[in-house]
Amino acid sequence: MWPASAAALAGLFASAFLAGSILPAQSEIVLAALLLAGEHQAWLLVLVATLGNVGGAVLNYGLGRSADRFRHRSWFPLSAAGWDRSAAWFNRWGVATLLLSWLPVVGDGFTVLAGAARTPFPLFLGLVTLAKAGRYLALAALL
Repeated sequence: MWPASAAALAGLFASAFLAGSILPAQSEIVLAALLLAGEHQAWLLVLVATLGNVGGAVLNYGLGRSADRFRHRSWFPLSAAGWDRSAAWFNRWGVATLLLSWLPVVGDGFTVLAGAARTPFPLFLGLVTLAKAGRYLALAALL
């Protein structure tokens, strides 16, 4: 029983980490399946999913901190003008956008921009954790 339980939690963590990063992935389905299976405490599943998802956001933050060095390369996913527009938008709305970091696709961009804007890491971590835990808590409450 323990290996299967550990594998389920590891799978949840991995799916949440990927979903929290800039890679396209969804962790809600994995969390919902584990919640519905009823083999784990809901609080444990929410905690594991939150830790994984925040870990992916921290990776994005690190990518954003080093993006300035690479943004003029041909392989960089945004043009210089696109990067400048995104940075201006983040600077206009500020760290409050991190409360929307739970949103698919755009939320990942907010975490990258926070790194590029040199948002203080403790502030980043607190806001992102609040947002991502809130999403998983809402899902758990619905199920």
